Amino acid sequence: MKPPAHILVIRLSAMGDVAMTVPVLLKLVEGYPDIQLTVISRKLFKPFFEDIPNISFLEADVKGAHKGLVGIVKLAKQAKKLHITTVADLHNVIRTKVMRRYFTSFSIKVAKIDKGRAEKRAITKASGKPLKPIKSTHERYADVFRKLGYALDLQPPLFLKRKPWPAKISEKITSKKRIGIAPFAAYQSKMYPLDLMKEVIQTLEATNEYQMFLFGSLEEKNALETLVLNSNTIINTAGMFSLEEELALISNLDVMVSMDSGNGHLAAMYGIPVITLWGVTHPFTGFVPFHQPMENQLISDVEKYPLLPTSVYGNKFPKGYEKVMESIKPVSVVNKIEEVLS
Repeated sequence: MKPPAHILVIRLSAMGDVAMTVPVLLKLVEGYPDIQLTVISRKLFKPFFEDIPNISFLEADVKGAHKGLVGIVKLAKQAKKLHITTVADLHNVIRTKVMRRYFTSFSIKVAKIDKGRAEKRAITKASGKPLKPIKSTHERYADVFRKLGYALDLQPPLFLKRKPWPAKISEKITSKKRIGIAPFAAYQSKMYPLDLMKEVIQTLEATNEYQMFLFGSLEEKNALETLVLNSNTIINTAGMFSLEEELALISNLDVMVSMDSGNGHLAAMYGIPVITLWGVTHPFTGFVPFHQPMENQLISDVEKYPLLPTSVYGNKFPKGYEKVMESIKPVSVVNKIEEVLS
């Protein structure tokens, strides 16, 4: 009897990109319950996959044991010992190219993601851009498995199940609607100004209908404190939780308000409604959190800033585009939150 397929799935970083693999892998395992999967990624992201059947995790320590060419070959050798039958490269960078070459040398079938670079260049060029949606990252991931022979349809969607509240916060939970707010991103050009976010929070707090959780890194804790407003229903979670605990909290939200960044994708893994605020990037570039409607995408004023989107990742924008997100008015954010929660 032929042993079941064992697919090596590679996506090394970043947090949001790794999180976007989850709904795809859930559908793959649902459709092919006999396959085995091993995911290679950074140790930090291991909790994403712990509740998916048939998945093992192999840590990629790219700054330590798997650093450089020798290290990445060592990682490939470790994976091969697991009796891998096919390889799905969802990253397609130099490190994963080395791994693909290693596996093909043993006649192991590999497939890699098409990142759609030409389409992304076209949608971010200065003039004559076709402002229409390009293929989502989730579908690009699914295409890799289709190349390997797996019929994969991401609809209807599957999500991770809700987790119990983290013990250290369970006594603070109220019966109010729960809003997550993640105001930070990798680039300033993708961050809603904190003074405007403060207006949003003040308006929501004044209704006495919501409990709010602020998300950010330990380094962002002090900045988030300015948004707490001395309220016992606004909780600054920065530095409070492990990633496992943070995921448990996120899984219990009623809505997540996020920038074009990782937190929106974490919430989407659990089917939580996500409202995304877009700066110099744009939902048409393929990075909308999974199964979130266009109505939940709050976009900076394209008429006032006609070059939008100026970048796929937020790292490039022309002079005068530093404050595009100020064109998203706090009242628009509040109205959208109340609409989603109604």
